[in-house]
Amino acid sequence: MPYVNDLYIRKFIFTRQLATLLALGLAMAVPSLAATDNKPNTVDPRLAGKFARLALDCVHREYPNKIGHVLNSAEDARTPSSLHPVFYGCFDWHSSVHGHWLLVRLLRTVPADEMSPELRHEIIGALNQSFTREGVAEEVAYFETENRKSYERPYGVAWFLQLTAELRERNDPMASAWLDILRPLETVIVTQLQNWLPKLAYAIRLGTHNQSMFAFGLILDWARAAGATEMERMVKERSLAFHQADRNCPMAYEPSGEDFLSPCLMEADLMRRLLPQIAFAEWLATFLPDIPLDGSGDWLAIGIVNDPTDGKLVHLDGVNLSRAWILENIAHALPEADPRRASLLAAASVLAEAGLANVSAEHYEGSHWLASFANYLVTQRGRSVTSKR
Repeated sequence: MPYVNDLYIRKFIFTRQLATLLALGLAMAVPSLAATDNKPNTVDPRLAGKFARLALDCVHREYPNKIGHVLNSAEDARTPSSLHPVFYGCFDWHSSVHGHWLLVRLLRTVPADEMSPELRHEIIGALNQSFTREGVAEEVAYFETENRKSYERPYGVAWFLQLTAELRERNDPMASAWLDILRPLETVIVTQLQNWLPKLAYAIRLGTHNQSMFAFGLILDWARAAGATEMERMVKERSLAFHQADRNCPMAYEPSGEDFLSPCLMEADLMRRLLPQIAFAEWLATFLPDIPLDGSGDWLAIGIVNDPTDGKLVHLDGVNLSRAWILENIAHALPEADPRRASLLAAASVLAEAGLANVSAEHYEGSHWLASFANYLVTQRGRSVTSKR
C-alpha cells in the first residue's frame, strides 16, 4: 500500500481542524511542525476564550452537583462547598479539578499579549479565589477521614496531579505560590496512591472514570515533572506487569454506550510513555494489528451522541476528543517511516473535528467538562512524555 508522506498528512490534518473551528466562528493556531517538547503548543486566543468561559462558568457554580460522598454520620450531610471548599464546582470534584487545570493551562499556552487583560484578570482572580490555604486544609481533612481513601481514585486524583504538574512546568512566581498552597493535598494524594498501587492486582479496563490506564498516564506525567522517582517506578512496574504481554485488543467492541475513554487506545497511550520507540512499535503491531497502512481516516467509528442533555450519553463527545489525542500521540511515538502513522493521524483529524464541534455552553451536561478534554487535545498536553530512548 502507498506510504503517505508524514509532513503532508500533518498539514492536511491541521487544515481540517482549522476549517472545523472556523465553522464554529473560531480559529485554532496551527501548531508549528518544528515545535519542541519543552514548549507547549499554543491555542488561538479566540478558542482559548471559549474554553476559559466554559471553565469560569462552572468552577464556582455549586449546583447542580453530584457528590460521590461517604457519610460517616449525620454530620456529614453537608453542601458541596462545605465539603470541598476548593473543588466544589463543575458538577463533581474531578470536573472541578480539571476545570482549574484548564485555566492554568490557558495561562501557559496563550501568550500574555494575546489574551485580553480582562480575561487574564478573571482567570487569575478565579484561581486565587479557589486556591486558599484554609480551603486546601479542608480538602486534606476530607481525604484523610475514615472510609475515604478511595475517594476520586484514580481519575480525579490523577487529574489533580496533572494540575500540580502544570503549575510546576509553568515556572513563574504566581504558579509557584499556587503550587505551594496545593502541596499538602498533593502529599496526601501521592501517599494514598503509593499505598494503593502495590495492592492493585489487575488493570481496570473500563471506558469511564475508574479506568487505570488513563490515570496511570497522568500520574506518570506528574511523577516525571515532579522528579518523583518512586512513583514513576511504581507506575511503570504495574503498567508493564498489566500490559506488556497484551495482544489483539478488541477495538471492534468500542466504544460502549457511556465511554469517554477508549480502553484499547488508552493502553497504547500509556505504553508509548514507557517503551523505547522500536519496542513500542513492535508491541503496537501485536496489540492493535489492524491499523491501516493506506492513510485512511475512517477506520474508527465516530462516537454518536443522541441526547446531549443526558450526562452519560454525552460522554461519547469526550471519547472522540480523547481518541483524537491518543492517535496523534501514538503516531508521533512511532518511527517517522512507520506506514501506520498516516492512518493514525488521519483518523485523529476526523475524531477531533467531531469532538471539537460539540464543545459548547448549550448544555451543562457537556459544558462542565468537555473544554478540558478539548484543550488537552489542541495543546498536545501528553505529547512530550513519549520515550525516545
